[in-house]
Amino acid sequence: MKYTFALIGIWLLSFSGLAQELTSPNQDLKMKFSLNENGTPVYQLTYKDQEVIKPSTLGLELKNDDLSLMNSFEIVDTKTSTFDETWEPVWGEQSEIRNHYNELAVTLNQPQKDRHIIIRFRMFDEGLGFRYEFPEQKNLVYFVIKEEHTQFAMTGDHTAFWIPGDYDTQEYDYTTSKLSEISSEFDGALSKNESQEQFSKSAVQTSLMMKSEDGLYINLHEAALKEYSLMNLNLDEENLIFESWLTPDALGNKGFLQAPTTSPWRTVMVSDDATDILASNITLNLNEPNLIEDTSYIKPIKYVGVWWEMITGKSAWNYTDDLPSVKIGETDFTKAKPNGRHAANTEHVKEYIDFASEHGFDGVLVEGWNQGWEDWYGHSKDFVFDFVTPYPDFDVEEIHDYAASKNVKMIMHHETSGAIRNYERHMDTAYAFMNKYDYPAVKSGYVGNIIPRGEHHYGQWAINHFLYAVQKAADYNIMVNAHEAVRPTGLRRTYPNLIGNESARGTEFQAFGGNKPNHVTILPFTRLIGGPMDYTPGIFEMDISKLNPGNNSHVNSTLANQLALYVTMYSPLQMAADLPENYMRFPDAFQFIKDVAVDWEESEYLEAEPGQYITVARKAKGTNNWFVGNVNGVTPRTTKIKLDFLEKGKKYTATIYADAEDAHYKTNPQAYKITTKTVTSRTKLKLDSAPAGGFAISIIEKK
Repeated sequence: MKYTFALIGIWLLSFSGLAQELTSPNQDLKMKFSLNENGTPVYQLTYKDQEVIKPSTLGLELKNDDLSLMNSFEIVDTKTSTFDETWEPVWGEQSEIRNHYNELAVTLNQPQKDRHIIIRFRMFDEGLGFRYEFPEQKNLVYFVIKEEHTQFAMTGDHTAFWIPGDYDTQEYDYTTSKLSEISSEFDGALSKNESQEQFSKSAVQTSLMMKSEDGLYINLHEAALKEYSLMNLNLDEENLIFESWLTPDALGNKGFLQAPTTSPWRTVMVSDDATDILASNITLNLNEPNLIEDTSYIKPIKYVGVWWEMITGKSAWNYTDDLPSVKIGETDFTKAKPNGRHAANTEHVKEYIDFASEHGFDGVLVEGWNQGWEDWYGHSKDFVFDFVTPYPDFDVEEIHDYAASKNVKMIMHHETSGAIRNYERHMDTAYAFMNKYDYPAVKSGYVGNIIPRGEHHYGQWAINHFLYAVQKAADYNIMVNAHEAVRPTGLRRTYPNLIGNESARGTEFQAFGGNKPNHVTILPFTRLIGGPMDYTPGIFEMDISKLNPGNNSHVNSTLANQLALYVTMYSPLQMAADLPENYMRFPDAFQFIKDVAVDWEESEYLEAEPGQYITVARKAKGTNNWFVGNVNGVTPRTTKIKLDFLEKGKKYTATIYADAEDAHYKTNPQAYKITTKTVTSRTKLKLDSAPAGGFAISIIEKK
């Protein structure tokens, strides 16, 4: 690790109202901090002398506290510092990450209560991070947050790419509107979910992407969310001011804290180039370094799975249709009549293992293997699964031995049905079971309302659980891919066995009515700001009725777009989600999925516009090979790119998988063309993308 560090301390005992300034290392961003006449903390932010955040107040309202941490402060100390290091992630979009910032730490005192807090600001070239810190002290030890009142005052009626604020789900399609239109568009932005609760028609979730009329790209999010509740943003539409809105617990409280402690970081990213937002490492850099000593087991993988056929309704998770209820350990499934649609059976799973082995995939995920799927959701059931007992038609030993003989790893599935207490009771046993049968990774799920009843997916209690599951998994050398959990906030730096999350509207919703055609041009600007998503791409058959005649959903994507997702939707855990037989219909296109890497040396963001298009190039780790992906929105588009990221003097074979001239996500999604050509760093390409289309390119060095 290379680093430099400088620290300067400045005491300001008598100048409590004096403004403090903090600039980014490249001088483009400038923040001013001060106290107003009420002793309330205020900050503002500019980019290249252009106002980004107007004067905005900071503070926390406490329960049963007549003063709270809102005002009546005095500045008693400020410290500035500069930090510059380069660190190496275990996996990621690049092999080295620079962490370079200027810092301002302001100590504020409340004389009436004789207590103090610190507000720490870190300014990077691409944005600002800040948090509240609560040092150990006599008069602030245990306290309850009624609400955090962090403001982000906008400078205009920006265009926003948003999903409704919610305590329990992020699985909404994105709406594009002016800030002033959020409340009028709110009801139309909702869709049904197994667990959801909104609290304001002017509330949105982070990561929130915006674009100003004068061309600034602004992104609001948080980093290092732990031992705290998740932040939504509630908009004062008249004044265009966002204010933090924390997720409550079952009693309505927003956080129980014990000093010394800190809040998560609040982040503001800003640039006049959208690719800077995609390339930013602020979220990672605001997290603590890796705490896992042995990372040898943490390996990016590509997998297939017994999943899509259940999602589409072609097959079922449950073993029988004859049992209205199940009691784990009491119900005798050997006496139940099989429904004939249960996909997680030994012989069928072997077929997937054969397919994975033949085509070079690392793993096979199987859902529906364990007892309890007959009544698994919608009943607020506590003891819903035990995570170790298979159905009669799933032979754990036989499948383990067969997969090992084919050099394929099985991927575990733990659906909790939101029964967190039950999962924690069984976690050690479940993880030990995984070790016994050589499962390196688990896909966990939290569908439905949280148990204990009244708690929310994004409240402090559940957030503590999600991290506990990752920490406990590390004790067993297990990687975690959590679905329906809290959206990531860069914790994968600290716990790199957190190899993926869902936490947004993924491919499964293409079988539940479809996603908007431009969905994947927005997600990298929003959901992926916090970390990789297990989006489960690779669907080749867009007409779901061909798998299940009773399901008329359509996948709103071209086949070339599906290939591009393996590059644009970064994840170290990449699924080829479609059925094997659909890949065998298009073996030439399937080749890209087989070839594309899952771990990267470098990433170059070539062009981007939220909601319209994204083009990304990534260099496979340990090679001189590159892969390029482009996803397009609803308007046909021609992309012109330079391959100047290639090594000079080298020749490469480029295989281009592109939309055919008549391709269209709705009417002709499987129309594609494949061309091969020799390229160098001087090559320029001109490629057309259909509506909801795109292209994928493998660029392999010639030896």
